[in-house]
Amino acid sequence: MQLSHTHRATSAVFDDPNLVSAAGLVPVLAMARSAGLHELANQHLSLPTDKGANAGLKVTSLVAGMVAGADSIDDMALLRHGGMRHLFARAYAPSTLGSFLRTFTFGHVRQLDAVASRFVTRLATVTPLTGTSPLIVAADTSSQPVLVDIDDTIIEVHGYTKQGSGYGYSGVRGLNALIATLSTTTSAPVIVAQRLRKGSCGSPPGAKRLVADALRTTRSLPCGAGVRPLVRADSAFYGHPSIAAAIRAGADVSVTVRLDTRVKATISTIPDDAWTPIEYTDAIYDEHAQTWISRAEVAEIAFTAFAAQKKVNHVPGRLVVRRIPDLNPDSKDGQDPLFDTWRFHAFFTTTSLEQADTVAADKTHRGHAIIEQVHADLKNSALAHLPSATFTANAAWLVLAVMAFNLTRAAATTTDPTLAKATTATIRRTLITVPARIATSARRITLHLPTGWPWETAWMQLFTHNSAPPPTTTS
Repeated sequence: MQLSHTHRATSAVFDDPNLVSAAGLVPVLAMARSAGLHELANQHLSLPTDKGANAGLKVTSLVAGMVAGADSIDDMALLRHGGMRHLFARAYAPSTLGSFLRTFTFGHVRQLDAVASRFVTRLATVTPLTGTSPLIVAADTSSQPVLVDIDDTIIEVHGYTKQGSGYGYSGVRGLNALIATLSTTTSAPVIVAQRLRKGSCGSPPGAKRLVADALRTTRSLPCGAGVRPLVRADSAFYGHPSIAAAIRAGADVSVTVRLDTRVKATISTIPDDAWTPIEYTDAIYDEHAQTWISRAEVAEIAFTAFAAQKKVNHVPGRLVVRRIPDLNPDSKDGQDPLFDTWRFHAFFTTTSLEQADTVAADKTHRGHAIIEQVHADLKNSALAHLPSATFTANAAWLVLAVMAFNLTRAAATTTDPTLAKATTATIRRTLITVPARIATSARRITLHLPTGWPWETAWMQLFTHNSAPPPTTTS
């Protein structure tokens, strides 16, 4: 591809009032309206003064801007260009939206959490039954267990004026975002709970409340009704408060444990013939023996978590251990080891052997890494920045970013199974930021989009599902 030299000169003029750069916002905001985003915000938010007025319209404006690619308050100006005024009413100026965010207190952020929880639940009702999103997966855990993942991440900030910013476990100055995602083995994740914390905060604080909130939202979704979810987390969340909160809410847990003295002693009691090879890096499947030839092996043993605490805190379950050869042994003396040395990775689970055997439990637990993709996705979109110096404004921004993430995911499920699992950036590029020219005739607006758009079919499916007029009824 190269620049065309067919014409002698090229010029550019910003003079067309009927062009828009994000025509995909039309069906996406129609979906948000069907899910009641405007009404939910008006019902649950009680922000004071004139800056908190019309909360539904302002929340919708912020979510729409994030769906279209805004990652700062100034970027919200993209809602007010060209022919956007013909498609959307009451798009607020960035300064107005910034004042609205700075009005939030911690209590108002919790009100916005309630909006986000109800919004993702309602999105399940407007997503078609043919979709592949976890929002609408049937409640059948025999083949698709409902998985809730908990983890935190540091959102880097710069400067000393950001309230709450500090240096945490990563050594990066920032704020700590704790999120919980919901997924199945065949569908992409959505976010069901979120919390912004100060940057110097460790992983466990607030996890107990977040686990309870996440499982409450999960129960309200079609995939969570009448089933027992599995909460997965890393070793930072291996503590009685978080695990007890999950069990009280009717969930199982699968949590990495730290290799302390007691865990190491337990691992040493596993007999040699209990280890089973698994599918892992460089593994080969032996068709004749119907088994894996692998350097990685798993085994399990009965284990009681928090046995050193009072008896009421004891949690019985299984300790599943994966071992791989230690390829970097300590060879200070220059001699090769006389026998294999192993590296161990252990996790504690309350699932029964009938639900998942040792190999299946290990494979399911390793899937916890999916939450890292969600972190990367958020940081590649609305959470590229935390735009305000005020902590509560940034906390509200996180909740709005989560709503934009879920709305984008729900929109993709109405189109194509491939897009339903795509990243937010891919969905935005293919379905949202599609340029269009607006034409009006007889009180009807027509969007003229580019010919040869590679994702025309998917875009029209999204538009038809959310923006087409209802079918004509016949008596």
